Amino acid sequence: MDGTFQGVIAFALMALMLVLGGVIRRQIPFLQNSLVPASILGGSIGFVLLSFDLLPGYGPNDFNALTFHFFTLSFMSLCLTGSSKDKKLAGDSIVKGGLWLTLIWTASLGLQALIGYGIIYAYDSVRGSQIGPLLGALITHGFTQGPGQALTFGGIWENDYGLVNATQVGLIYASLGFLVAFLVGVPAARRVIRSGKNLNKKSAIDDEFLLGYFHNGAGKTETRLVTHSANMDSLAWHIGLLGLAYMLTHFWLVVMQGVVAGKEPLGISLSVLFSHNMFFVHGLGICVLMRWIIDYKKWGHFVDDESLKRLTGASVDFMVVGTIMSISFSVLYALIVPILLVTIAVTAATFFLCWYVGNWSGKLGPERALTSFGCCTGSTGTGLLLLRLLDADFSTSVAKELAFFNLAIVVVNTPILFIVTPIAPSLSPSTYLMAFAATAVIPLVLIPLLMMKKSSVRGSGRAVLGGKL
Repeated sequence: MDGTFQGVIAFALMALMLVLGGVIRRQIPFLQNSLVPASILGGSIGFVLLSFDLLPGYGPNDFNALTFHFFTLSFMSLCLTGSSKDKKLAGDSIVKGGLWLTLIWTASLGLQALIGYGIIYAYDSVRGSQIGPLLGALITHGFTQGPGQALTFGGIWENDYGLVNATQVGLIYASLGFLVAFLVGVPAARRVIRSGKNLNKKSAIDDEFLLGYFHNGAGKTETRLVTHSANMDSLAWHIGLLGLAYMLTHFWLVVMQGVVAGKEPLGISLSVLFSHNMFFVHGLGICVLMRWIIDYKKWGHFVDDESLKRLTGASVDFMVVGTIMSISFSVLYALIVPILLVTIAVTAATFFLCWYVGNWSGKLGPERALTSFGCCTGSTGTGLLLLRLLDADFSTSVAKELAFFNLAIVVVNTPILFIVTPIAPSLSPSTYLMAFAATAVIPLVLIPLLMMKKSSVRGSGRAVLGGKL
C-alpha cells in the first residue's frame, strides 16, 4: 500500500497549507488588512518549503495534476449549478452591466497578450536571449483567465509544440496575478470608500471580514440535504454527480480522439482540441447539458445548488494553493527579470483599462472597475472579494451582473480561447497578433453603444478619485 500514498499525501499537504494560511492570517493584523486569502498564504508557505527541500520526496511537479483537476472541478461544478432564482437577473440593467464587464474582460484578454508578447520580443532582441514572445503572451491566460487556463494552455504549448517552460511560466503568472489583485485592488477600494464614491454606504470592513473567520454562532449555511442520511450523505451525492460528468467527458474525448485523428481542417489540429488537456472545455459542455436535462425533467429538487457552490469554492481554494506550490524555483529564478517586466507593464495597463472604462459605465462605475480588475488579474472570486469591499452585502446589481458576465465571456470569446489559443505556437506571428489585436480593439469600439443612454453620467467616472490613484 505504500505506493498509493504519494498523491494522497500531496493532497493532504495542500490541505495543510490551506489551514496554515487561514491560521496565520487570523493572527497577523498586516495580513488581515491586506485581505490576502488563506489559499495564497498557504500556497506561498508550500512554495518556500518545496524550494528549500523541506518536504522530502515532493517537488513542484507533484502538485501539477491536482491543480489541473481542481480547476476542472471548479468549472464543472459551477456549470452544474442552476441559474439564480432572482427574477431581477432578467432585467435590462443586469444585462447592460454584464455587457460592460464582458467588454472590459475581453479587451483585457487581447491587451495583455499583446503587451506580454511585445515585451518579451523586445527583451529577446536587446539581450540576445531566446525566451520566445509567446511566453510573454501567456500572461493573459494567467491573469485574465486564471491558474487553470494558464496550466491548460501552457501544458498544450509545452507538450504538443515544444515551448519550453510554458507550464511553469503560466503558473508563475497566475500566482503573481492573485498577488497583484490584492496589492493594487485593496488600496484602490479603500480609497474609493474613503472618498464616498461607492454607492452602498453601508459597506464596511468588519472584524469577521478581516479575521477571515466568523465568531462563535455567527456563521450560517444555506445548504439543503437532498438525500436521507440512512441512504447516502448529501455531499457524497453531489460529488457523485460531478463524477458522472467527469466520466461522460472522458468517454466523449476518447471517442472523439479516434474520430478526429490525423484531421487538420484549415490547418487546425483537431487532435489538440479534443485532447484531455482541453478537458475543462468539454466538461463545461457536459455539465451544461446535464443541468439542462435536470431542469427539463424537473429534477431540481434532487440537486442543491448551495452544496455545488461550496464544492466550487473549495476547488478554487485548493487550485490556488496547488498553483503556487507547483512553481519551480529554478524557472522563476532564471526568468525573474522578463517575468517581472511583463507583470508590471500588464498590471499598469490592466488597471488603467478597468478603472477608466469601468467608471464610464455610470453610477456603479467604481464597483464595476474594481470588480473587473479583480477578474482580469485573478478570477471571478477575486473580483467578488474586491466588490465586497465596496458593496459589503452585495446590495447593488454588480454581483448579479457577474452571473451574466460568466456566460457572456465564454460565448463571446469561444473562437479566440478554444480555437486560436490551443494552436497558437503553430500560427504565424502576424496571425496570432491580429487575432488578439482584434480581441482588444473590437470591445473598445463597441463601448460608445453602451454609453448612448449614459451621457448624463459620463463624467462621474472621471470624477472618482480625481481620475487617478
